[in-house]
This record gives sequence, C-alpha cells and structure tokens, in this order.
Amino acid sequence: MKKATLIGAGLAFSLLFSPFQQAFAAETTGELRKVDNVAHRGATGYAPENTIAAFDKGVEMKADYIEIDVQRSKDGELVIIHDTTVDRTTDGTGNVKDLTFEQIRSLDAGSWKGEEFKGEKIPTFDEILDRYHGRVGILIELKAPELYPGIEAQVAQKLKVRNLDKPQNEKIIIQSFNFESMKITNKLLPKMPIGVLTSNKAHTTEQALKEFATYADYFNPSYGIVTKELVDHVHALGMKIQSWTVRSQEAADFLLEMNVDGIITDYPDYVDPRK
Repeated sequence: MKKATLIGAGLAFSLLFSPFQQAFAAETTGELRKVDNVAHRGATGYAPENTIAAFDKGVEMKADYIEIDVQRSKDGELVIIHDTTVDRTTDGTGNVKDLTFEQIRSLDAGSWKGEEFKGEKIPTFDEILDRYHGRVGILIELKAPELYPGIEAQVAQKLKVRNLDKPQNEKIIIQSFNFESMKITNKLLPKMPIGVLTSNKAHTTEQALKEFATYADYFNPSYGIVTKELVDHVHALGMKIQSWTVRSQEAADFLLEMNVDGIITDYPDYVDPRK
C-alpha cells in the first residue's frame, strides 16, 4: 500500500515540533491544513459539466483537481460523461455504450447550459490527460464500470503509456462506487491512489472501513453522512476523505469544519479553508 510514507512523514513532523508549534504552524501558514478543492465534473456551477469549458473554468478558479467521469463508446473509445445515457446533457439520445465515438462526438454537450456553450463536445479521456496533466490534479471516476468489462485495464494502459502510473504526489486519483472495480484497479496500478465512493451509512462501520483500507487510500462519502467521528476514523486507518457534492456555501463550511481532506464541488469558489 501507499500509506506508510504518509504515516512516516507525520511521525517525523511530530518528532520535530511540539504540539504547540504544530498548531501554530497550521494556523499561520495554512500549509498543514490543506483542503483539496475538487471541481466536480469541472466547475459545473458555471459551465456545462464534463466539458472542456467546465474543466478550463475549474483551472481558472484555482481548483486543485478536476473530477471526471469515464465511460466507453460502442467502438471502444474512453469518453467523459456522467450519465450512462447522453439524454440529459446533450441533444442526442441513447446509451453511451451503444453509441459509436463518431455518434457521441457529433453531439452538442453545451447548449443545455447556455447558448454561449453551444457546440461543446464530449471529450475523450486522452484529451483530458494530455490537456490537464501537470496543470491540475485529475480525480478519475470509473462510472458504472460493470457496463464496460475490462475498462480498468484500458484506463491503466492510457496512464502507463504517459508514464502516469508512477507516484504523482497524488495528483491523479482513481475512484468508483464499484468496489470490485477498485480492487482490480489497485492490482493493475499499485502505486496509484485509489478511492471508494459511497452514500451508504452501512459502509461507515468499523468493519467496512477496515476492509476499504486494505486497498483504498481515499474514502469519499456524500456529505450527508459525514461526521467528525467518521473523519477521525478514516484518518486513523491511514486513509484520506473527500466529500461530495457541494452546491452551497453552507455545505462547504460544514465540511471544512469536519476537517475533511478534500471537497468535491460544483462551485470551487465556495471552498476556502482560510475563511
């Protein structure tokens, strides 16, 4: 696993500085209380989700990460879209898995958000990696991987050919609601941080969290089930916690108070740990 380095670094810090010095450093520099600002499907409060416009807006707003949803076309192209159909966010209809890349690429994925976004296309995974790696962190969600047998290996290969399967200071993370998919991904990419997504309180028990900690580095719940006790428990097991989806200032402020490690938000400007 990848957690020994984090634990070792924390131990070294605790030996170097007294608790008072640690608290003072955190208060005065902000460096120790780093909360990652994750632009959910890009800055979707301001631009159409999962489009270049939204991702560029997230970068412009100084997000630490953009979050993307990866699926696969009928003819094998990895594409960035949240729903398993194209109906809600484009001018087309049909299941993503049943449409060719040419069909998907011909769709307008922007007009529904505003006339100024007319003509925005559904991006490919390749385009996102090539455009944003090195500029911003990328939180990759495998969306409904059970519909796309072998997608874990396909994603892993895309990362490997770009030499992105090596430690990247956690600037690339892979997550999913499908836990078996994440176990597969962890074996394919043993140096890559892995996250599990859930909105189910049953997954917050001690037994469940211990199981996640055997292969995951992040436990990423919906903010409705976040408590201080949960955050502390996740941290005690050597994992980090990023919570979703923030669409109000109140939700952002709540998660900051809970001491989460990252906030996944449609509005990156709501997240400011120095408030």
